[in-house]
Amino acid sequence: MERSSTAEIHADVIRGRSTEDLASSRASASERNHRRRRDGTGDAESDLLLQVASGDEEAFSVLLERIGCRVYGVARRVIHDPAQAEEITQEVLLEVWRTAARFDTVRGTAGAWILTVAHRRAVDRVRSEQAERDRTHRIGARHQQRAFDAVADQVILDEEHREVAAALASLTGLQRQAIELAYYQGHTYREVAELLDTSLGTIKTRMRTGLLRLREELEADR
Repeated sequence: MERSSTAEIHADVIRGRSTEDLASSRASASERNHRRRRDGTGDAESDLLLQVASGDEEAFSVLLERIGCRVYGVARRVIHDPAQAEEITQEVLLEVWRTAARFDTVRGTAGAWILTVAHRRAVDRVRSEQAERDRTHRIGARHQQRAFDAVADQVILDEEHREVAAALASLTGLQRQAIELAYYQGHTYREVAELLDTSLGTIKTRMRTGLLRLREELEADR
């Protein structure tokens, strides 16, 4: 990573750590430093990370210079998008600054710990994006299915309209007119009789026989 980017990251991350966090971290780091000196173990990056846990900003800057490119490399191998790899790098370094006190020298080196954090972050990003793509695909599939269903329903409705029109054409003129007035235009039997200037009894008879004829025609088409 470039020095300017490292400086920006350094400035960004140190602002996010509270005084209380630093006080607690200093105590833990001091204890681990004492243990490392007593045991004669450790490496430069682990020493730096312990100083970072104590709130040492200069140590953090040096650590960024040493580890930043490797963090980016790990992220880049998992995420092929350079911009996202840079985001992951910044997130990891921010996490290092905030959680340095959790580093335990007994479990390994600081470099291994930081790169493990980087790999985990990158994998989480890939999984999150895959989950988002899956959700988008499911939503798209549902929309496509609804669109298909709507078209299918319209096709069925159009076919039914054609069948009904063909069946109506098989009726007598009076039967067809009476049914259209009653069932398509909402008139009562009495109103139909008046509109067609025909007796109410005749209208009822014609409509009954017409409806029976319609049913026969439609069932025959099935």
